[in-house]
Parts: sequence; C-alpha cells; structure tokens
Amino acid sequence: MAPKKKSTKKSQPAKTHGVINGAGDVVEQPIVSTIRENYMPYAMSVIMSRAIPEIDGFKPSHRKLLYTMYKMGLLTGSRTKSANIVGATMKLNPHGDSAIYDTMVRLSRGYEALLHPYVDSKGNFGKFYSRDMAWAASRYTEAKLAPICNELFRDIDKDTVDFVDNYDNTMKEPSLLPTVFPSVLVNANTGIAVGMASNICSFNLKEICETTAALIRDPDHDIKSTLPAPDFIGGCQIIYDEKVIDQIYETGKGSIRLRAKYEYDKSQNCIDILSIPATTTCEVIIEKIIDLVKQGKVKEISDIRDETGIDGLKITIDLKRGVNPDKLMAKLFKFTTLEDSFACNFNVLIGGVPMVLGVKALLEEWIAFRIECVKRRTYYDRTKKADKLHLLKGLEKILLDIDKAIKIVRETDEEIEVVPNLMIGFGIDKTQAEYVAEIKLRHLNREYILKRTKDIEDLEKEIAELDDILKSKARVKTIIVKELKAVAEKYGEPRRSIIIYEDTAVYEEEAENVPDYACTLFFTKEGYFKKITPQSLRMSGAQKLKDGDEITQEIEFSNNCDLLFFTDKAQVYKSKASEFSDTKASVLGDYVAAKLGMDEGENAVYMVATKDYKGILLFAFENGKIAKLPLEAYATKTNRKKLTNAYSDKSKLSAALFIDEDREVLLKASSGRMLLVHTGALALKTTRSTQGVAVMKLKKGHTLFEMSEYKEGTFLKPQRYRTRSLPALGALPSNEDTRDAQISLI
Repeated sequence: MAPKKKSTKKSQPAKTHGVINGAGDVVEQPIVSTIRENYMPYAMSVIMSRAIPEIDGFKPSHRKLLYTMYKMGLLTGSRTKSANIVGATMKLNPHGDSAIYDTMVRLSRGYEALLHPYVDSKGNFGKFYSRDMAWAASRYTEAKLAPICNELFRDIDKDTVDFVDNYDNTMKEPSLLPTVFPSVLVNANTGIAVGMASNICSFNLKEICETTAALIRDPDHDIKSTLPAPDFIGGCQIIYDEKVIDQIYETGKGSIRLRAKYEYDKSQNCIDILSIPATTTCEVIIEKIIDLVKQGKVKEISDIRDETGIDGLKITIDLKRGVNPDKLMAKLFKFTTLEDSFACNFNVLIGGVPMVLGVKALLEEWIAFRIECVKRRTYYDRTKKADKLHLLKGLEKILLDIDKAIKIVRETDEEIEVVPNLMIGFGIDKTQAEYVAEIKLRHLNREYILKRTKDIEDLEKEIAELDDILKSKARVKTIIVKELKAVAEKYGEPRRSIIIYEDTAVYEEEAENVPDYACTLFFTKEGYFKKITPQSLRMSGAQKLKDGDEITQEIEFSNNCDLLFFTDKAQVYKSKASEFSDTKASVLGDYVAAKLGMDEGENAVYMVATKDYKGILLFAFENGKIAKLPLEAYATKTNRKKLTNAYSDKSKLSAALFIDEDREVLLKASSGRMLLVHTGALALKTTRSTQGVAVMKLKKGHTLFEMSEYKEGTFLKPQRYRTRSLPALGALPSNEDTRDAQISLI
C-alpha cells in the first residue's frame, strides 16, 4: 500500500464550539518581557512567602504549622499523632504533607536542630547531625507544642498582630507571631530564595534577653559585653575572632569557625568526639577520615566507628600505640569538617523588604515590633474595659429607679419598642439599653445591680492606667523588659558552645618528616608511574609494561618533590613523590588516574617533577599554536590536589614539554613538515587557559602532532628547518635527514 501524501494545505484554526481559535500558535515575545512577567512573580513569591524569615523569627511554613497546633489546643494537654497535625496544617499551607512534616521535624525536640525546640515530640524524629538517620513517618510519631510556645502566642487574641486570609479565603491566620522574646536570633534559621539567601545562627536565650533589655534601657549599649558570641545546639567550640564577631554584629555577615569537642580515653587508647560543628554530619566526617587513611595521609588510626546512641552523638577513633591524640586531632581539624565555618547572612524581611542587618540593628527592629505589639494589646484591653465601663454606667442609672425600668418594660406593647423606651426613660444609649433589656428577671434586684456597679471605680482607674501606658513609650519599654526577664528566668539555659580564643586554638603541627633520597621517576604512555631507587634500578632487568605501552618520561630526581600530572581534560593533579611507594622495574607501577582519583574517562598525559616551581611549560595544540607558561602558575599556597583550566581546551593538546630555560624545540606536523623554534621568540603568558600564539602554519586537513626538545646533531643542516618569522610552514625533511630513519625501518 502506497503511503499517503501529506497535505500541503495550511491547517486552519478549528471553529468547533468550545475550542479556542489559534490555540497552540507560537507568539514571539522579548526575553526581557518573559522574565519580567513569568519569572519575577515566582522569584518574589519565594522571597516574600517561603524562604526568608520575618522579624518574629519564622518563615510562613513555620508560622502556619505552629498556629495550627495552637488552634488545635496542643499548647496544653496530651500529644496527638503528627499525621493529624499535618492534615490540619494543610488548611493554611498549600504545600504537600511531606513538606509540612519536614518542617515539623526541624522544629522538634527529637531532631535537635534548635536550641529551644518549639515542638515537644515523641518517637523517632531523626537527628540534625546525621545524614542517614531518617525520621519515622507521621503516622507513627506524636507531638504537641513545647512550653516555650506560650511566649510565642501570648495575647495573640488581643489584636497584637494582623490576621490575613489563608490561600482559599476560608480561614484567618496571623501575618506574624507576637513573640515575647527575639526568637529570630534564639534559634537558627536557613533559607535559600531566588538571588538571595538567609543563614542566621543561634544565640543563647538568656544572653539575648539580657542584651535586648540592656539595649532598650541604653541604645548605646555594647552588645558584646552581654552577648559574647553565638551559641550552637551541638555544643561545639567557637574559635573566637574579635574582628569577625564585630563584623557580624555590625553587618550581619561573617564566617564563624567552629570546632568539634573531643575527649581522650587513655584506658581504651581512643578519642571520643562528643560534638561536631552544626554545618556537618557524622557520616561526612567518618567518610573523610576513612578516605584520608586509605590515601596514607593519616596513619595513626586503627579503627573508626559511629557510637551515637541514647546518650547522644559519639564518634570513636581507635589509635595506634604511641600516638599523640592532640597532634592527630590537629591534623583532622585541618583535613576534615571537624573544624568548619558557619557563614552568617542575617537576611530578614522587615515590613516586606529583605534586609541584611547586624545583630544590634536586628534587635532594634524587634524592639520596634514588640513596642507595637504591646501598644496594640494595651489599646485592646483599654477598649474592652471602656466598653464594659460604658455598660456598667448604664446599669448604674437603672439603680436609681428599678421600679421605673420594670414599669417601662411591662407597659410597652411591642417588644421592638422596649429598647427605645428604656433609652428615653433613663437617658442611656442603645448599647446600654440592650444590655439592661437582656438582664434576667431574677437579676433585677438591688444586690445584683450594686455588685455589678461596684467595679466602676476600679475600671476607671485601670483605664486611666492603660491610657498612661499608651501615652508613655518609656512605660511600654519597661513592660517589655519585665517580660524579657521573666522569659530568661523561666526558659534560660547555660551556654552550650565553649568560646576558645585564637591564640589557644592554634596547634603547632610538626612538619612531616619525609626522607629525601635520589630516585628515578618513570611515566608511561598509558599513564603508569614508577618510582625506583638507583640501587634497585642497577639490580633490575627490563622494565615491565603493559602490551603496547612505552616509557615516555624518565626523570632523575628526589623523593621529596612535587609531581604535576596533566590530563587530557585540561586539568592538573598535584601529588608528592613520597606518596608513591618505591617499586621495582619488574612491576607495572601505579595507575595515576586511579591513584589520584581522576574523573571518569580522564587520563594523565604528561608529568612534571619540581621542588621550587621554576621553569617553563610549553603546550602544543593541534591547530599549530603553542602556549608558554611559567611553572609557578601552578604553585598554590593551599594543598589543593586538583586545578581546573590547567591549559586551553579550545584545541586538542598534542604535546606538553617542561624546560628549565628557553631553548630550541622541534615541531612535527602530520603533513611531514618539521619546524625548529626557539622558545625565546614566544611571549610568556600568565593566564593558564591562554590559547597561545600561532607558531606552525598547517595545510588543510593536517595537524601539529609532536613537540620535543631539539638535540644538536639531529639534523645535518638544521638551518633548513629554522625561520625568521612566525608562524611558519616548516620544511619537509631532506634526503640526508631521512636516510637514518629509512635504515632504521628496514
């Protein structure tokens, strides 16, 4: 059956009822407009409604969860299943149950991520310091609000904060929580938005309350005197740097160095690590230490295991006999995350605007927020008392003639006229008349009315007191200070993180005693490396190599030198010759790609041995260009093992060559032409990724494939292959120069 021919007619938009004409048409739109209309609303939503905490210290997901638990009555009473809480929270939080439960886990006591957890949990909630310890499903765990949440929701029903509609306009939720203490700095908070992030470290509750109270009394208070440094839940050590602390307190940005705490058990000859920085996990530390042992960089450890249990975190390191534990820990602090940095970024939403604020500025913003909360609460109380006083004033007038009130009610023909008649009869307003009309018959006696009107004088005094508070900012601040002291006394705990100072934190690490002796270094075409001593080399026979492999470099050097292995992926891996074991000619040697952990499919193609990083590196590319770089471009102050962009990857590398000074090199093209070039004619570049300069002209379809150091006597007439200007085409070899090559091929 012949295939049907495709119709060449342009399809017309469907005109069927219910189908949009032109649907699916491609409409050109400027990329700027697309980003502004589609991406910007998303970015704003993430910043404003998801990732950045507000002045009360909570992100929207935290606030919705805690408020739901509050409305469920979980501030008192027994715990309920976490699944119940998650389900109820979905009325406020449009995200899925998994995201809500993850939020709840982080706020829980069991997870141990916060200095003062807001969720009193029961069951397996995982651990903050463990990557692999997963928490149980929400149907198995139980939770309620922790007692400290009383301070988050105090007076929330007294109009202290604004309430807004939830996502489907069926409920109201608070836009902020009226926290009695600066929770924004008491518990750690991390969030990644679009184009910005927030990373707030935790501070000791008692110190924060004391500092805030002092700042309220004296705006020029030195906060370092009462708030020396942050405090972390893990109880790790803080290496105190006054400049960094000053920077964080002033700008809200800075990096705090944290160090694990450990104890040495002499009877068991082991080190017990009891706390780790808040930025890492047990598994990461253990894996890194195992890797260091495998690489031979740490030889003092016989075993390591995770003994974390009911008593908390514990990593045990068994030592070999005669090992100094402090010196070993100094090495581990250097090479692992047992010492790590916490990067502070105090980015908080203030009035809907993200601001990066220092500690002092953040506390001042919280004080302003709390002043507003106290004023609104006071005004609410004043309004309620004024309303009550107003009703009692009306009741007081009834006291003058109860019989008259009864007569008015009894003689009124229609019920709707009772309130107006009372208003006329006693000169009271509608609200007061409604209140009087609703009094039960049994209460229309002198005793009841006297009891109710007795509080008028007290109410007047209380209202006058509240009016005075509203007029006096000093009295409002006094109330806040009093509340802060009460919170500090009730919930304050001793500092967990120990502060150690820079001068006592530095360990004098002994220089590793690397024996220095002569050796010969071999590197093969297939990427194998051998290090052989002169004595072993004299006693050896032929070199053992893989089939098809050959030795491309043989360097006489010493054991105490650096090795640079350049790869076919434009990277260089650095190592020490001492990290390779001495071997014999009768073995294959070490496969460099595996030994140095190169990327998959990456192969070492050239080796450089050096001690002082002096000399010149030449890179020849297939396109005829040569890059000339100083070897010192690969020297680093830190012990970096891998450098990317070791050379240009714009054209495939044909050859690399290390020379101690400028000299002639021989270039060979696939066309058979050869060119002698003195490297002094090439400009020395400092950028490793330079594409080099054009040196050899190539005919179409041909490439530069070899570069080697020229040795005198190789050519009978070397002048034939030299040139006065670059780039040059080179010359084909003369009969005299090819005669020896032809004889060798016979």
